[in-house]
Amino acid sequence: MTSITKESGGISVGRVAVKWLADGWQFIRRWPVIPGIVIAILLFSSIFAPWIKPHPHLTSHGVFQQGPAWTADGSMEFIFGTDDIGRDILSRMIEASRITVIVVLLSVTVGTVIGTTLGLLAGYFGGSAIDEFIMRLVDVWAALPQLLVLLTIALVFGAGINVLITSLALISWPGAVRLVRVEALKLRNMDYVDSARISGATNRRILYRHIFPGVINTVLVATTLATGSLILTEATLSFLGAGIPPPQPSLGGMISGGRDFLRDAPHIASIPGLALAAIVMAGNFLGDWLRDRFDPRLRQIN
Repeated sequence: MTSITKESGGISVGRVAVKWLADGWQFIRRWPVIPGIVIAILLFSSIFAPWIKPHPHLTSHGVFQQGPAWTADGSMEFIFGTDDIGRDILSRMIEASRITVIVVLLSVTVGTVIGTTLGLLAGYFGGSAIDEFIMRLVDVWAALPQLLVLLTIALVFGAGINVLITSLALISWPGAVRLVRVEALKLRNMDYVDSARISGATNRRILYRHIFPGVINTVLVATTLATGSLILTEATLSFLGAGIPPPQPSLGGMISGGRDFLRDAPHIASIPGLALAAIVMAGNFLGDWLRDRFDPRLRQIN
């Protein structure tokens, strides 16, 4: 009798554990928990970088190519190890996250403002010369090889944070134009827009009082999806020497600096590379979740 009771109790505990796991998995699927954690760590590191860095990010500590703390030659003093000239990798990654967030936020904000404004104009005046001019401009700009354009800008004006912000803003606006234009084309024929037009409202008032609120969700999704792409582009330019200039750290620059030591000290390039991949994937997953969340058709399916 006692054995039967213990067996039934074990089955009950097992069922409860399975139910908890199933509920947890459904929660993770429904809400962007893991991407949110990654983005939160990135933002926390960028905001509090001067206070949470364990070491100065430009200072050499005389310990060259030391492995991470979990390896045989590692220590807790340098959790992610040191690079080829003895600088703490964790401190440089924290500082790199701060610079990346500043660059990407400024560039995506400028690009979103330009793209949203042009998209509203193209959608509201759909079929007119204004719409035709804006969309042909978008087609021409989108047809250009973006990486080659960015490298040319860096070659002409020199590598620097201001040049990098401007360059990233220049490539981030065409996608927003197309998305906002589609929504504006739908909204301009709504009854409340016709009522505002009949009542004598100006085109500017209709655009920013009646149509713009209807495209905010689209703008938010487009901005989130563009953020991951811009982070990857910034890292690519820094890897090629056309992004954030040394000695300021960047994830792309750290990967570039560690590629010559992949055999002897692979952590110099692999740890920043994994961090970059996690940040980009988190941004993309968050953008996909926002798109699904704000799309009423997908909400009905789910």
